[in-house]
Amino acid sequence: MGNKLKAVVVGAVLGVAGAAFAQGTPTTPKADAKAPGKAAAGKAAAGKAAATAGKTEVTWWGHAAFVLKTPGGATIAIDPWFTNPKAPQGATWPEAVDAILVSHGHFDHVGETKALAQKTSAKVYGSFELVNLLGLPEAQSVGANAGGTFTVKDATIHLVEAVHSSSYQADPKAPSQYAGAPLGFVIEIANGPTLYHAGDTGAFQSMALIAEQFKPTVALLPIGGHFVMDPPQAAVAAKLLKAKTVVPMHYGTFPALAGTPDALTTELKKTRATTKVLTLEPGKATAL
Repeated sequence: MGNKLKAVVVGAVLGVAGAAFAQGTPTTPKADAKAPGKAAAGKAAAGKAAATAGKTEVTWWGHAAFVLKTPGGATIAIDPWFTNPKAPQGATWPEAVDAILVSHGHFDHVGETKALAQKTSAKVYGSFELVNLLGLPEAQSVGANAGGTFTVKDATIHLVEAVHSSSYQADPKAPSQYAGAPLGFVIEIANGPTLYHAGDTGAFQSMALIAEQFKPTVALLPIGGHFVMDPPQAAVAAKLLKAKTVVPMHYGTFPALAGTPDALTTELKKTRATTKVLTLEPGKATAL
């Protein structure tokens, strides 16, 4: 996401939080985010409950941020910008995380990666350059590139390409640094679904190769437009991927991201696709 929009978001949406807050070096989060596990009884706690027996659970935190829980006990956070404008209000951060996947270096995807890794000791997976820039301990840093494959309990994570850009600013007053190639993630869950998180991307022909190699059943696709696919392009991507279900993401967070799930449904009908659109509510765990 470009610096111009970043300035708009920081100034108009995040207000006093500032750019550093979104870059993974946040000011102390207020309320429950400050101390996971110490929230008052009855408060929303996204990702707190264990996955439904035999099921994979996914919780959308708004924008491109998700927390995935597998039947085998793996908890995986993806692009954890937990303070985005669509994030569930009052929700606590996950108390335990095994892996954090970061698709690229832009602030709205790095989010609270560093703070979450420090709280949970989770390993962080992303491009070689980006992971090095985050400054985490070596034991938590797993820098790689498209083609890399890793196992986290019952989840096998494949790094795949994305069509976008990637830069990172640890300090909002410093120049952006090259953060490696952007990535998407295919997550194969033993005795469960295969998910594809596209990261920030446009549609590209090699999505057909992702379909051939990994056969994803659920595709988490950006639909907002401007910086990523809009609904017509996302419908093309869904056709290439042959996924049974599409979960829309990266829309409605800012005015520029104008695509909607309804528009995606309309575009899929035009192609006579049987793909189901599953629109998630931020903070609500959904069994897949």
